[in-house]
Amino acid sequence: MIIDTHAHYDDGQFDSDRETLLAKMEDAGIGFIVNAGSTISSWDKIQKLTEDYPFVYGAIGVHPDEVGSLDEEQFARMSAPLDQEKIVAVGEIGLDYYWDNESHELQKEWFIRQLELARGKDMPVIIHSREAASDTMEIMKKHAAGMKAVIHCYSYSAEMAKEYVKMGYYIGVGGVVTFKNAKKLKQVVQEIPLTSIVLETDCPYLAPVPYRGKRNCSLYLPYVAEEIAALKETSVEEVVRQTEINSRKLYNFLDIL
Repeated sequence: MIIDTHAHYDDGQFDSDRETLLAKMEDAGIGFIVNAGSTISSWDKIQKLTEDYPFVYGAIGVHPDEVGSLDEEQFARMSAPLDQEKIVAVGEIGLDYYWDNESHELQKEWFIRQLELARGKDMPVIIHSREAASDTMEIMKKHAAGMKAVIHCYSYSAEMAKEYVKMGYYIGVGGVVTFKNAKKLKQVVQEIPLTSIVLETDCPYLAPVPYRGKRNCSLYLPYVAEEIAALKETSVEEVVRQTEINSRKLYNFLDIL
């Protein structure tokens, strides 16, 4: 089965047809979807999705662009939903120096605090990192050693990807790998082992070719698997098989059929 390790079905872009769309997943071979949190307001929506759909699991966290909304009271609120059975990770959390919506120091502070919360609960983390390569790596080495993690929507060098792989982390690969100009990500896929790759959509964003520029969804993940298979010179079936194993290890889905 295909596992979408990072989606945002709580997003308003799905309000008109969310139920209809999610009803198609099982027949399309999509086994599980992990819906990642990004804002404080997303937490309740994600918990509702996990209650309404047996195959949807959740992650609770605050995206670096949104950490200005965090304070001690809101941070304390994170603990309870993380204890729910179908909430399987802390995320997405990290650093974003592209948009620079929040100061770098504030982003680092809440990134580290959320990593510490995840460690205390023995939960994996979903890492967002954009134009913040060195700071992300430094924080992960210092504060996330030995933890389970996925570097979501990976956008850095193959050399850095290999370093993350040595640290035991997974590399999230989505629709961008199908873009003609995504030479760096294609190289990453070629140079790291398939045992370290997980599939993701980041939907509604980053739809693969031939849907580039349109709303993304988990139904398009076979295009990502096909591109990875071509780059790795293996079969699509092998990509789906191995990334399922990887995703189950990441999110502790090993005993869930």
